[in-house]
Amino acid sequence: MTEQIVCRVITGPTASGKTSLSVRLAQEQGWDILCMDSMQIYRRMDIGTAKPTKEEMGGVCHYLMDICEPTDMFSVADYRDEAEKLILQLTEKGRHVLFVGGTVLYLQSLMHPMGMGMTPANEELRKTLHAMAETADGRAALHERLRRIDPVTAQRLPVNDVRRIIRAIEVWEATGIPFSEQPRRENENDRRFRWKVVSTEMDRDLLYDRINQRVTDMIQKGLKNEVASLLEEGVPEDARSMNGLGYKEMIPCIRGEYSVEDAAEMIRKGTRHYAKRQMTFLRREECIHYVRTDREDAYDEMRRYLL
Repeated sequence: MTEQIVCRVITGPTASGKTSLSVRLAQEQGWDILCMDSMQIYRRMDIGTAKPTKEEMGGVCHYLMDICEPTDMFSVADYRDEAEKLILQLTEKGRHVLFVGGTVLYLQSLMHPMGMGMTPANEELRKTLHAMAETADGRAALHERLRRIDPVTAQRLPVNDVRRIIRAIEVWEATGIPFSEQPRRENENDRRFRWKVVSTEMDRDLLYDRINQRVTDMIQKGLKNEVASLLEEGVPEDARSMNGLGYKEMIPCIRGEYSVEDAAEMIRKGTRHYAKRQMTFLRREECIHYVRTDREDAYDEMRRYLL
């Protein structure tokens, strides 16, 4: 069997210090960074995604960032395919890769590639289910439908995560196998990668303070103008990219339905909830090593584990 390629990952909840630690390590070791963030893939969506600036990248090569237009559809399976190709290409050139980001579904798709990603979309079914979700109690009914066919996935997904609930129902309808039980892809490439994963963590109150401050910084940097510019260039309000935190809350503000500060407070609340979900999902991965980034020895501990 071909020697396994070591793939290193720094993940963790939003605003927990991943960027600065990863850039420092990549600079020191001469590694390349592969973005593992489902919003930073979009071009011209910089402020609301907390995308690192050129200065923050510190001269390190970053991949899988700014690869899509905000109007593009880009699935988890698309990400996995692009990431695997890059791993092989960079390894062939003698480079080492470090994945950095908090999109847990991306991490899971890489570590546990599932057959569900290959199930084609059923646009007619999606249209019907989305229409159902817009009715009174429709989201609850969709979630209950998923619970009956796949209680494991239903327990993992909140009732408002309509897109993923519909995808899980779609996979069931196409294959007759619950989303949570879809077969793993059994091919040689899947066994060519060995994963070393570190997750950042810190005191909950400190993390929430950092999230609140990050949102304040986004507002001051011009998040409202960034969202307005995207809408003016023709990005639909219901585009998947515009459903991201910071964007969906700002759209009604641009319409004049509430103030910038009201939007900011909704973004803070939504981001805190998102961070909590990230931590919950990551705890289900037994192989993850946790590093408290509010400690002075955080970098040294992370470095020792990943090397």
